[in-house]
Amino acid sequence: MNGPIENFSRRDFLKTSSAGAAGLLLGVHFTSHGAAPASASSAAAFVPNAFVKIGIDSRVTVIAKHIEFGQGVFTGLATLIADELDADWQQINVQGAPANGELYGNLNWGKSQGTGGSSSINNAYTQMRRAGASARAMLINAAAKQWQVPATEITVDDGVIAHRSGLHARFGELAKAAAEESIPKNVTLKDPAQFKLIGKDLPRVDVVEKTLGTATYTQDLKMPGMKIAVVAHPPLYGAKVDSFDASTVAKMPGIERVFSIGDGVAIVGASFWQVNKARAALEVSWDNSNAYTASSAKIFKEYRELANDPGVVGRLEGDPDAAFENAAQIVEASYEFPFLAHASMEPMNCVVRLSKKQCEMWYGAQSISRDQRAAAAELGLAIEQVTINMLYAGGSFGRRASIKSDYPLEALKIAQQLPEGTPLKLVWTREDDMRAGFFRPLNYHALKAGLDADGNLIAWQHRMVGQTIFGDGNSVDVSIGEGATTLPYAIDNLRVDAHIPKLPVPVLWWRSVGHSQNGHSTESFIDELAHAAGRDPLAFRLDLLKHEPRYTGVLKLAAEKAGWEKPLAKGKGRGIAVQRAFKTYIAEVAEVSVAEDGSFSVDRVTVAVDCGLAINPSIIEAQMQSGIGYGLSAARFGAITLKDGYVEQGNFDGYRVLRINEMPEIDVHIVPSSEHPTGVGEPGTAPIAPAVANALFAATGQRYRNLPLG
Repeated sequence: MNGPIENFSRRDFLKTSSAGAAGLLLGVHFTSHGAAPASASSAAAFVPNAFVKIGIDSRVTVIAKHIEFGQGVFTGLATLIADELDADWQQINVQGAPANGELYGNLNWGKSQGTGGSSSINNAYTQMRRAGASARAMLINAAAKQWQVPATEITVDDGVIAHRSGLHARFGELAKAAAEESIPKNVTLKDPAQFKLIGKDLPRVDVVEKTLGTATYTQDLKMPGMKIAVVAHPPLYGAKVDSFDASTVAKMPGIERVFSIGDGVAIVGASFWQVNKARAALEVSWDNSNAYTASSAKIFKEYRELANDPGVVGRLEGDPDAAFENAAQIVEASYEFPFLAHASMEPMNCVVRLSKKQCEMWYGAQSISRDQRAAAAELGLAIEQVTINMLYAGGSFGRRASIKSDYPLEALKIAQQLPEGTPLKLVWTREDDMRAGFFRPLNYHALKAGLDADGNLIAWQHRMVGQTIFGDGNSVDVSIGEGATTLPYAIDNLRVDAHIPKLPVPVLWWRSVGHSQNGHSTESFIDELAHAAGRDPLAFRLDLLKHEPRYTGVLKLAAEKAGWEKPLAKGKGRGIAVQRAFKTYIAEVAEVSVAEDGSFSVDRVTVAVDCGLAINPSIIEAQMQSGIGYGLSAARFGAITLKDGYVEQGNFDGYRVLRINEMPEIDVHIVPSSEHPTGVGEPGTAPIAPAVANALFAATGQRYRNLPLG
């Protein structure tokens, strides 16, 4: 999983650091925690590997292979390198890596470069540490030669290399000499007891820029002669451009080009406000002959009918049918999940500049290798002729990891119609992304369980109906099954199956992916079974998880910190839920208050998370808060609905999100661990909906199965 760093000769590495498609120096530079921007003196004098550059001013630049869209990964990756390097944290800068799967591939995904599945720290943990340790060893060897002392007598602390004789130097003073040293084939990594930065609440490297507004997002990027484009997208899925009259809008101020790109009409001009105004005035006739015109209600009806029959089996243990026949009590429940938008604060955008033999792009690229391959195929170029420069992104939640590279390819289609070398910025509005983007799939789940006379769970059936994101529909892939096929409870007779219909509505992974649906249905249903068995929901879970110490660990910790046994006033309730999402174990206890009119508030959420070694506890806490806020927003209000094929929502006026005064108090407790670190960006989202639904039942005696809860 965590392979060695790729050690290239300095000559070969510097070749890739020039202005080529894999050009390291083309990456956008980000300075950390208020440090001064890089100057000529910080030009790389020492480049020991693909992840570290050290200037003669001792500034250390970390090359981050994963995109920073708010989750703190730039800080996490830099921490791993800085600790093994024994660098001064104040001298650390971070630079986003360009597209180069050979150098910057996600080790969980082979040589594909990208960020997702809460995999960044998990896949890079050992790799980044080795990168830092390798650079440290070369600096020590350079010092040993200059000072004529044994390397074993040299120490490094806070960016200073020293010998007991009193000789000392900062990194920059030895950078050029270190560049002449041989790259070590093997390095010894620190024992965790020696960590100085890992495990500490270090300040994030991006906080000052983002606070001051100096951070560079795609929307901030300006170039001489840059044109701005928007696209009029079809209002129905599957529709195409039939005809349009550009004569009126072509005369509007700032408008330079109006043309069809097949599934939309592009308007190109001098500024966003001008092209967006022109788009509003443009009259387009759409060919709806192959358009999708179903409504959400019709889809749910069809899904319910499909759930009456067995689907493709994703997991089968024991003999569920026989167990159901022998059960003393049968419990059944169904759960409905609407389409959901990603609704990241920064909608999609991309900057492109084309020449005959070169394509260069700047944007918040999440699936950078996929986009690079798609761009090369679209333009008929070799992979190495496509440069993608990674910028900050204002959120994603899966949206920027477009499986079809939709908005980057749209930008390329438009740029090909412009004079060679013209920089083009494509801008999507919020309405574009909510009506022409991708959604979390609409799902219907039917669950059935059997209890024996003593209230023991002896049979379980979970039937899902919903679109797959990347599978062929012939198997229960991870995007559909995770959290259901991976159900941890000890049940001898169990079946999980699915119907996987094909709809033209575009779907994509959404924060916590399959767990966002399966977590709610399974954890709500297990609560129903506990009630049917006359058992406490926590005790019922713990009995079924005796073989899972990390599950029981987070359950017990969350319950203890939440005061699970303490009685609550009338109209209040507690609910609990647990998940293992992206290798991380997490339990959440929600407390709610229900008013006489049925309205409710979520007052407090207690979280216990076991994510292995905690690299930066403050970032873990922030991601738990973020995941809960995002998941609670969807659980309470989130729904994209279709009416005769048209998306009814277009902005936050129709797609309600959680307001700041609705955010609960959140207490986060991290399980101490020496295990390999796992992801924290998504797991917090998965348990919040069932925890709240279970709390509402505790307060009211009424089950809240369908999302949104209201």
